[in-house]
Order: sequence, then C-alpha cells, then structure tokens
Amino acid sequence: MTKKKFEFNEDNLAQAKKLLQKYPRGREKSALLPMLDMAQRQNGGYVSKEALEYVANFLDIPFIRAYEVASFYSMINLDPVGKYHVQICGTIPCWLKGSELLKKVCAKHMKVKCGETSKDKKFTLSEVECLGACRNAPVAQINDNYFEDIDEGKMLQILEMLENQR
Repeated sequence: MTKKKFEFNEDNLAQAKKLLQKYPRGREKSALLPMLDMAQRQNGGYVSKEALEYVANFLDIPFIRAYEVASFYSMINLDPVGKYHVQICGTIPCWLKGSELLKKVCAKHMKVKCGETSKDKKFTLSEVECLGACRNAPVAQINDNYFEDIDEGKMLQILEMLENQR
C-alpha cells in the first residue's frame, strides 16, 4: 500500500512562508495551529497523519508535539469529516438551553450517532466543548458558520437547506 503524500499547494506554501514572517525569530513554531488549519482546509476537512508529519517537518518540531496540539483542539479533525461538520456545544449553558435536544434532532435527521459521518459523507455530527457564545445558547457550528439561539425547528431548517445544496 502506497503512503499518500501531503505537501502544501502553491498558494498555501506562499501563505505559510508569509505567516512565518509574523513571528519573532526563533518563535516560528508558534505558527503550528494556523498551519494545521491550512493543512486541514487543503486536505478536505481533516489533518491526515501525512499532513501532520508535513507540518511538523515544515516547522522543525517533533511529530508527537504537533500531534499533542492537533489532538487537543476540537477545531482540528484527525479523522475525515463530512462536507458539513455539525458541531453542537455541550457545555452547561447550551445544555440548559436545549443542546441535547438539538443533538438528537441532528442525529435523527442525519441518521448517525454523535461522532459519526452520514453514509453519503454529507454530514458529521460532533459534540464540542464551549463554542464561546454562551449568552446566545444553544449554539451550533457548521464548518465556519455559527448558529446561535437555535431551536429544533431552526436546526432542521438549516440541515434541510444544507442537504439541498450541491
């Protein structure tokens, strides 16, 4: 079995080099998180082992250090996700305002359990810790978009709209 190779495409390579210039000399390793995000976006929504190795080598840091950071942040996906990654906040403010019900609505509509991807690879459902909008709970994040003060009806409307997009 051939190992899939990963490297930044031309645009991301230029962006990565430009990003490194923003950090003080000797502190370039601090660019790890934004570079993991670039790799994830280029790689279809997740950071593969090959992408993680590439970024670690690019920044001259040990693979395990890059893995520790990548596995800590819920915004970095180490496994493939669907076209729409639906993340429901599960912290107390959102839970008190109905996030558990939102999760159930999503799971039923997508025909998945939390942590799974639909058979058509369109949706992945995840519970995450604090999306930082407690005042407007419950909150969901779908890819880069936040949805606040949502109820079951609004959630279903959003899912149906996404389902009908190409």
